[in-house]
Amino acid sequence: MAPLTASDDRPALRRELRRRRRTLDARAQRLASMALVHQLMQLSSLRYARHVALYLPERGEIDPTPLIDWLHQRGTRVYLPVLRPLVENRLWFVHWRPDTRMVLNRFRITEPDLRQSGHRIRRLPPWAMDVVLMPLVGFDAQGHRLGMGGGFYDRTLAFASKTCGPRPTLIGVAHNCQQVEQLPHQPWDVNLDMIVSDRQVLRPHPATS
Repeated sequence: MAPLTASDDRPALRRELRRRRRTLDARAQRLASMALVHQLMQLSSLRYARHVALYLPERGEIDPTPLIDWLHQRGTRVYLPVLRPLVENRLWFVHWRPDTRMVLNRFRITEPDLRQSGHRIRRLPPWAMDVVLMPLVGFDAQGHRLGMGGGFYDRTLAFASKTCGPRPTLIGVAHNCQQVEQLPHQPWDVNLDMIVSDRQVLRPHPATS
Protein backbone atom coordinates (compact mmCIF):
# COMPACT_ATOMS: atom_id res chain seq x y z
CA MET A 1 0.00 0.00 0.00
CA ALA A 2 1.69 3.18 -1.19
CA PRO A 3 2.03 5.94 1.45
CA LEU A 4 0.07 9.12 0.94
CA THR A 5 1.64 12.44 1.87
CA ALA A 6 0.83 16.13 1.98
CA SER A 7 1.79 16.40 -1.69
CA ASP A 8 -1.52 14.76 -2.55
CA ASP A 9 -4.57 17.05 -2.77
CA ARG A 10 -7.40 16.52 -0.29
CA PRO A 11 -10.00 15.20 -2.77
CA ALA A 12 -7.51 12.57 -3.98
CA LEU A 13 -6.68 11.63 -0.40
CA ARG A 14 -10.35 11.24 0.46
CA ARG A 15 -11.03 9.05 -2.57
CA GLU A 16 -8.11 6.75 -1.81
CA LEU A 17 -8.81 6.48 1.92
CA ARG A 18 -12.49 5.80 1.35
CA ARG A 19 -11.50 3.11 -1.11
CA ARG A 20 -9.23 1.56 1.52
CA ARG A 21 -11.97 1.23 4.09
CA ARG A 22 -14.48 -0.04 1.52
CA THR A 23 -12.17 -2.98 0.82
CA LEU A 24 -12.74 -4.25 4.39
CA ASP A 25 -15.29 -7.07 4.40
CA ALA A 26 -17.97 -7.53 7.06
CA ARG A 27 -15.78 -9.72 9.27
CA ALA A 28 -12.87 -7.27 9.13
CA GLN A 29 -15.24 -4.40 9.96
CA ARG A 30 -16.67 -6.29 12.92
CA LEU A 31 -13.23 -7.19 14.32
CA ALA A 32 -12.00 -3.62 13.86
CA SER A 33 -15.06 -2.30 15.69
CA MET A 34 -14.49 -4.67 18.62
CA ALA A 35 -10.82 -3.68 18.82
CA LEU A 36 -11.68 0.03 18.64
CA VAL A 37 -14.21 -0.25 21.45
CA HIS A 38 -11.71 -2.14 23.60
CA GLN A 39 -9.23 0.72 23.13
CA LEU A 40 -11.86 3.32 23.96
CA MET A 41 -13.00 1.59 27.15
CA GLN A 42 -9.47 1.98 28.56
CA LEU A 43 -9.59 5.79 28.37
CA SER A 44 -10.25 7.66 31.61
CA SER A 45 -11.91 10.45 29.64
CA LEU A 46 -14.64 7.98 28.64
CA ARG A 47 -14.78 6.04 31.90
CA TYR A 48 -15.67 9.22 33.80
CA ALA A 49 -17.78 10.90 31.11
CA ARG A 50 -21.45 11.65 31.63
CA HIS A 51 -22.26 13.07 28.18
CA VAL A 52 -20.71 11.40 25.12
CA ALA A 53 -21.40 12.11 21.46
CA LEU A 54 -20.66 9.45 18.86
CA TYR A 55 -21.93 8.69 15.36
CA LEU A 56 -23.63 5.99 13.33
CA PRO A 57 -21.15 4.57 10.78
CA GLU A 58 -21.69 5.17 7.07
CA ARG A 59 -19.84 3.94 3.98
CA GLY A 60 -17.25 1.79 5.73
CA GLU A 61 -16.53 4.09 8.69
CA ILE A 62 -15.34 2.23 11.77
CA ASP A 63 -18.28 1.42 14.03
CA PRO A 64 -18.24 2.85 17.59
CA THR A 65 -21.82 1.84 18.42
CA PRO A 66 -20.93 -1.31 20.44
CA LEU A 67 -19.71 1.22 23.01
CA ILE A 68 -23.30 2.37 23.66
CA ASP A 69 -24.35 -0.46 25.99
CA TRP A 70 -21.19 0.01 28.06
CA LEU A 71 -21.87 3.75 28.31
CA HIS A 72 -25.51 3.22 29.30
CA GLN A 73 -24.47 0.72 31.98
CA ARG A 74 -22.27 3.45 33.47
CA GLY A 75 -25.12 5.97 33.48
CA THR A 76 -23.65 7.96 30.59
CA ARG A 77 -26.00 9.79 28.22
CA VAL A 78 -25.30 9.17 24.53
CA TYR A 79 -25.76 11.85 21.86
CA LEU A 80 -25.81 11.72 18.07
CA PRO A 81 -24.99 14.52 15.63
CA VAL A 82 -27.88 16.11 13.76
CA LEU A 83 -27.65 18.65 10.95
CA ARG A 84 -28.62 21.93 12.57
CA PRO A 85 -31.66 23.42 10.80
CA LEU A 86 -31.33 26.88 9.28
CA VAL A 87 -27.61 27.08 10.10
CA GLU A 88 -25.25 25.93 7.36
CA ASN A 89 -22.68 23.23 8.07
CA ARG A 90 -23.16 22.98 11.82
CA LEU A 91 -24.34 20.22 14.12
CA TRP A 92 -26.56 19.74 17.12
CA PHE A 93 -25.85 16.90 19.55
CA VAL A 94 -29.15 15.23 20.42
CA HIS A 95 -29.70 12.74 23.25
CA TRP A 96 -30.27 9.25 21.81
CA ARG A 97 -32.29 6.47 23.43
CA PRO A 98 -33.37 3.10 22.02
CA ASP A 99 -36.84 4.52 21.34
CA THR A 100 -35.55 7.59 19.46
CA ARG A 101 -37.20 7.91 16.06
CA MET A 102 -34.60 8.04 13.27
CA VAL A 103 -34.79 9.61 9.80
CA LEU A 104 -32.51 10.16 6.80
CA ASN A 105 -31.08 13.66 6.42
CA ARG A 106 -30.32 15.37 3.11
CA PHE A 107 -27.07 13.41 2.79
CA ARG A 108 -28.96 10.12 3.29
CA ILE A 109 -27.35 9.71 6.72
CA THR A 110 -29.44 8.40 9.61
CA GLU A 111 -30.02 10.86 12.46
CA PRO A 112 -32.59 11.47 15.23
CA ASP A 113 -35.88 12.95 14.02
CA LEU A 114 -35.98 16.54 15.24
CA ARG A 115 -39.79 16.44 15.35
CA GLN A 116 -39.43 14.06 18.29
CA SER A 117 -36.03 14.89 19.76
CA GLY A 118 -35.22 18.42 18.67
CA HIS A 119 -36.50 20.08 21.80
CA ARG A 120 -33.89 22.03 23.73
CA ILE A 121 -34.15 19.66 26.68
CA ARG A 122 -32.93 16.80 24.44
CA ARG A 123 -29.93 18.76 23.14
CA LEU A 124 -26.64 19.65 24.77
CA PRO A 125 -24.43 22.51 23.56
CA PRO A 126 -21.07 21.30 22.21
CA TRP A 127 -19.08 22.97 25.01
CA ALA A 128 -21.04 20.95 27.61
CA MET A 129 -20.21 17.55 26.13
CA ASP A 130 -17.61 15.52 28.01
CA VAL A 131 -16.37 13.56 24.98
CA VAL A 132 -17.04 13.80 21.25
CA LEU A 133 -16.09 10.83 19.06
CA MET A 134 -15.53 12.06 15.50
CA PRO A 135 -15.28 9.92 12.34
CA LEU A 136 -12.13 10.49 10.29
CA VAL A 137 -11.33 9.88 6.66
CA GLY A 138 -7.60 9.99 7.37
CA PHE A 139 -5.03 10.80 10.06
CA ASP A 140 -1.26 10.91 10.58
CA ALA A 141 1.09 10.23 13.48
CA GLN A 142 1.24 13.96 14.32
CA GLY A 143 -2.49 13.93 15.11
CA HIS A 144 -3.61 15.79 11.99
CA ARG A 145 -6.97 14.74 10.65
CA LEU A 146 -8.79 14.61 7.34
CA GLY A 147 -12.56 14.96 7.66
CA MET A 148 -15.38 14.35 5.26
CA GLY A 149 -15.01 17.73 3.60
CA GLY A 150 -18.19 19.46 4.73
CA GLY A 151 -16.61 21.20 7.70
CA PHE A 152 -19.49 20.29 10.05
CA TYR A 153 -17.34 19.24 12.98
CA ASP A 154 -14.78 22.00 12.35
CA ARG A 155 -17.44 24.72 12.49
CA THR A 156 -19.37 23.19 15.39
CA LEU A 157 -16.27 22.63 17.53
CA ALA A 158 -14.16 25.61 16.45
CA PHE A 159 -14.49 27.11 19.95
CA ALA A 160 -12.50 24.19 21.41
CA SER A 161 -9.26 25.47 19.88
CA LYS A 162 -9.77 29.06 21.01
CA THR A 163 -11.18 29.04 24.53
CA CYS A 164 -9.90 28.27 28.00
CA GLY A 165 -13.45 27.54 29.14
CA PRO A 166 -15.35 24.24 29.22
CA ARG A 167 -14.75 21.98 26.26
CA PRO A 168 -15.13 18.29 25.43
CA THR A 169 -12.32 15.84 24.90
CA LEU A 170 -12.18 15.42 21.12
CA ILE A 171 -11.34 11.91 19.92
CA GLY A 172 -11.02 11.03 16.26
CA VAL A 173 -11.66 7.39 15.40
CA ALA A 174 -10.78 5.46 12.24
CA HIS A 175 -9.53 2.19 10.83
CA ASN A 176 -5.78 1.85 11.17
CA CYS A 177 -5.53 1.53 7.37
CA GLN A 178 -6.63 5.17 7.16
CA GLN A 179 -3.33 6.39 8.60
CA VAL A 180 -1.10 8.19 6.13
CA GLU A 181 2.49 9.40 6.30
CA GLN A 182 1.64 13.08 6.50
CA LEU A 183 -1.47 15.23 6.13
CA PRO A 184 -1.82 18.88 5.20
CA HIS A 185 -3.07 20.90 8.18
CA GLN A 186 -5.34 23.89 7.67
CA PRO A 187 -5.79 26.73 10.20
CA TRP A 188 -9.50 25.93 10.58
CA ASP A 189 -8.94 22.22 11.33
CA VAL A 190 -10.09 21.33 14.84
CA ASN A 191 -7.22 20.01 16.95
CA LEU A 192 -7.91 16.56 18.39
CA ASP A 193 -6.93 15.45 21.87
CA MET A 194 -6.31 11.94 20.58
CA ILE A 195 -6.89 9.59 17.68
CA VAL A 196 -7.95 6.01 18.32
CA SER A 197 -7.93 3.23 15.75
CA ASP A 198 -8.42 -0.51 16.02
CA ARG A 199 -4.66 -0.84 16.68
CA GLN A 200 -3.39 2.22 18.51
CA VAL A 201 -4.03 5.38 20.49
CA LEU A 202 -2.24 8.53 19.35
CA ARG A 203 -1.98 11.41 21.83
CA PRO A 204 -0.78 14.65 20.26
CA HIS A 205 -1.14 16.16 23.73
CA PRO A 206 0.33 13.59 26.14
CA ALA A 207 -1.42 14.98 29.22
CA THR A 208 -4.77 13.70 27.91
CA SER A 209 -5.74 10.12 28.81
